[in-house]
Amino acid sequence: MKLAEIAERLGGVLEGDGDVEIVAVAGLREARIGDISFLANPKYAAHVAETEASAVIVPSDWDRPTKCAIVRSENSDRAFALAAELFYEAVPAPQPGVHPTAVVHESVRLGEGVSIGANCTIEAGVEIGANTIVQSNCAVGYKAVIGDGCLLYPLVSIREFTEIGDRVIIHNGAVIGSDGFGYAVKEDGTRTKIPQIGIVVIGDDVEIGANVAIDRARFGKTKIGKGTKIDNLVQIAHNVVVGEHSVMCGQAGISGSTTIGSRVILAGQAGLAGHLEVGDGAIVGAQAGVMKDVPSKDFVIGSPAMSHLQTKKMIASLITLPKLKDKVKQLEAEIEALKQS
Repeated sequence: MKLAEIAERLGGVLEGDGDVEIVAVAGLREARIGDISFLANPKYAAHVAETEASAVIVPSDWDRPTKCAIVRSENSDRAFALAAELFYEAVPAPQPGVHPTAVVHESVRLGEGVSIGANCTIEAGVEIGANTIVQSNCAVGYKAVIGDGCLLYPLVSIREFTEIGDRVIIHNGAVIGSDGFGYAVKEDGTRTKIPQIGIVVIGDDVEIGANVAIDRARFGKTKIGKGTKIDNLVQIAHNVVVGEHSVMCGQAGISGSTTIGSRVILAGQAGLAGHLEVGDGAIVGAQAGVMKDVPSKDFVIGSPAMSHLQTKKMIASLITLPKLKDKVKQLEAEIEALKQS
């Protein structure tokens, strides 16, 4: 595809030879002749002058020399994503229908254009909306409801009574609706399982990463709001409520009955205790240990998690401790010398 055509499709401003043939997308350091790359993080600006790419998508205010053509864009990250789509070879969509090896109960209701892959098990009372794709080896439990246009990758488990909205994407190995981690402790220290009789409700346009576990409520609902994106290996416990358009990065863990607001970001390996509230627009930093409520739009880091400004001051103070220790020793020595004089 000619570079000029790509620039036009991206809505960017081309500077350089528009007749250059672009055959692939690549990172700045990996790119070769015929590739188009991009710069979104200023940290990598120096690589633009060194790249072998035939063209680079840069921010609109780019002012450094380059040896290749450039395409200026107001949002170079987004423009590169669009460029990548131009060269992406889509996996052929499965044909509608039920694979001969799938086990589908006679009471199941399938919408128009539904595809059920090999070795799937769809239990009694399940409803699956139009154009939803359930790939191989998935299990959908009793009376679960899945909306229109959803995509379940192989080995997804949807437990009984789970409700999933429209256009939801669930990646390999995710388990939705497993029992919450609830036990009653007897006087002798042994534990008895508490029945988990609630359900999980997933809103529209949610994406759930590989090997995510979302537990059913002890009673009531565990809820994930529309547009929320959940990375791989995230644990969401019973009765957690997540607002709309929030983001949860890999290995984050949320304990039971905690409420997460809308447009919240939980960075990787963040851990939240139970029965907390995280307000709208809050950010929880990587590996933060949250033990109390987080106000809206606050940014907390560390363990125990505190305001990032407070935590940074504490870290700065800790760095000075060795010098302070040496200073105290020196003062002690001087005092001892004065005593001896």
